[in-house]
Amino acid sequence: MGLFSFLRGQFIEVIEWIEDTDSIVYRFPVYDNAIKMGAQLTVREGQAAIFVNEGQIADVFGPGKYELSTHNMPLLTALKSWKYAFNSPFKADVYFVNTTNITDQKWGTTNPVMMRDKEFGVVRVRGFGNYSFKVKEPAVFMREIFGSHEDFNPGQIAGFFKTMIVSGVSDLLAESGIPVIDLATHYDELSSQAGAKLQPNFAAVGLSLTGFVIENISLPEEVEKMIDRRSSMNIAGNLDQYMKYQTAESIREAASNPGGGLAGAGAGLGAGMAMGQMINQMMSGAGQQPPAAEPAAAGGNPKPNPPQGGAASEPEGGTEPCGGCGHSLKATDKFCPECGTPRPERRFCPECGSAAVPGAKFCSSCGTKL
Repeated sequence: MGLFSFLRGQFIEVIEWIEDTDSIVYRFPVYDNAIKMGAQLTVREGQAAIFVNEGQIADVFGPGKYELSTHNMPLLTALKSWKYAFNSPFKADVYFVNTTNITDQKWGTTNPVMMRDKEFGVVRVRGFGNYSFKVKEPAVFMREIFGSHEDFNPGQIAGFFKTMIVSGVSDLLAESGIPVIDLATHYDELSSQAGAKLQPNFAAVGLSLTGFVIENISLPEEVEKMIDRRSSMNIAGNLDQYMKYQTAESIREAASNPGGGLAGAGAGLGAGMAMGQMINQMMSGAGQQPPAAEPAAAGGNPKPNPPQGGAASEPEGGTEPCGGCGHSLKATDKFCPECGTPRPERRFCPECGSAAVPGAKFCSSCGTKL
């Protein structure tokens, strides 16, 4: 303790805090913690001053200029029971508290939050955003949080706030019942509800939550891929059966696999053609099963569909070309009357019942392998 410090401590103090840091709390340095009678206290807007005497909060001052005396410090006077008109110096600590908004504080989920979705079942989501707060009750904030620290900044309570916020937001998401696909359209509503839900927790430590924002709630990569696939189906057309889309995808993947030699190339070409036909039918509404029977032209019995592997039915027009010379064959011809070539036996698709083109490996109507 130097002589200069001792002499300086004998002057009347001017107690003030010019904020040049990001601290929320600042303890004013007073020589030997002895504050003189008549000391000048200046509290600026956005500040509060707390007088602590022997571990007890004596007074809290708002913005303004004060001369410390028994008139404006009745609580401290009652605590000490001064008998000498407050002329002697008294021991006290002076804490300044920043009461302005502390903004741009970040929060985020360290681990995924489990929630149940009606469409996707149990999914894991992550969220992040920012919040702002300010000190509303300086005395409560001192008792509950910063105690006797010389200074205190937001980073020292960020972990406490983060745990409290993540817990509240997780509970809110579970109670909201909003589908995960629609969460992005409810950020404003969820932010307001989360702020109201968390406000009592902040008030319990002398703070006020002045702003809360949910910037993003992200989904797992698997769920995002599923959403992308469903979106591609909707863009492609009215594919109301997801299994058909999956079948087409499987055919595409099989056709893209490299095959050995000419056989592999032929199989890939056939699969690619079948895939194109199948997707074309699904988009145009084709590929449906044919009717069970067609009415007869002149009141006769209905004409049944040809059985699988049965005799060939005549194509439209009643004739078909000979495979040898191209001569038109009648329904009763078993051999070509021009060249004698046997008439080939007709095949039918086991899936849709359509007549198959002679020599074809896939059905030209639905793409089923023959």
